[in-house]
Amino acid sequence: MFMHNKRLQYTVRVSRPDPGLANLLLEQFGGPQGELAAACRYFTQALAEEDPGRKDMLLDIATEELSHLEVIGSIIAMLNRGAKGELAEGLDQEAELYRSLSGPGNDSHVTQLLYGGGPALVNSAGVPWTAAYVDSIGEPTADLRSNIAAEARAKIIYERLMNITDDPSVREALGFLMTREVSHQQSFEKALYSISPSFPPGKLPPDPQFANVYFKMSQGEAQRGPWNSDRNFVFVESPAPGVDGGGGTAEVELTPEQAGTLEAFAMRGASDPHSDPLTGAELGAAGTGKEREEAAPES
Repeated sequence: MFMHNKRLQYTVRVSRPDPGLANLLLEQFGGPQGELAAACRYFTQALAEEDPGRKDMLLDIATEELSHLEVIGSIIAMLNRGAKGELAEGLDQEAELYRSLSGPGNDSHVTQLLYGGGPALVNSAGVPWTAAYVDSIGEPTADLRSNIAAEARAKIIYERLMNITDDPSVREALGFLMTREVSHQQSFEKALYSISPSFPPGKLPPDPQFANVYFKMSQGEAQRGPWNSDRNFVFVESPAPGVDGGGGTAEVELTPEQAGTLEAFAMRGASDPHSDPLTGAELGAAGTGKEREEAAPES
């Protein structure tokens, strides 16, 4: 059960309207790294979680992400406040109003016209939010790793947004949201490493024949590091096709009837390697057909 508290988790203060910045902040409202995607990701994971401790953690963080959605949405609404009234009431001359919405560095005119300055569930480019942003797979050791990466990506987006505004109040609020991403990442990491073993994800063990092998698949000298060191991996300098010992081909066992049908199909569509007919493209090129006839050797 959710209970809405009218007070925000973090106080929102905006020094001045800025529709362009509001449009960029939509990235964390309806974008793939945004607060709604995070809330839905952790909420759906919590519903399927069997461990009571992790279930509580996921529900707590999912609920906090909803509060962050409210914070970022409130910032967007406040940044749009001036333009919202001007657009709704038509107080400026048409040309001046358009310039205020689409001036240098300001691409918020679509957001203003379609959504009246409100925070819409789109990213900063206007792409609608989609449940495809929720990438849960139902395996805690995999989902927790995905959550850690999601929090890291969200932190980076908040850093970039902080770098494009000089409004100290907005920067403070974004800094709070960025900091909470770090806290959530730590919780997810602790939860992940409380599962033993947590790697590899899932139940089935990897094939030991290939589990600790590094295949060098690029030409030239290899840069060596812990990701491909001899201490951690069997380094294969020039892997040959068919590392399983087979011929490296694709094969299927067919019944005699299926084999006969497939052979007939292949014969019907077979190419003649000795044929070089004049094509429509060649006929369409000026003079090409005549030149080919003149250049063709006599049989």
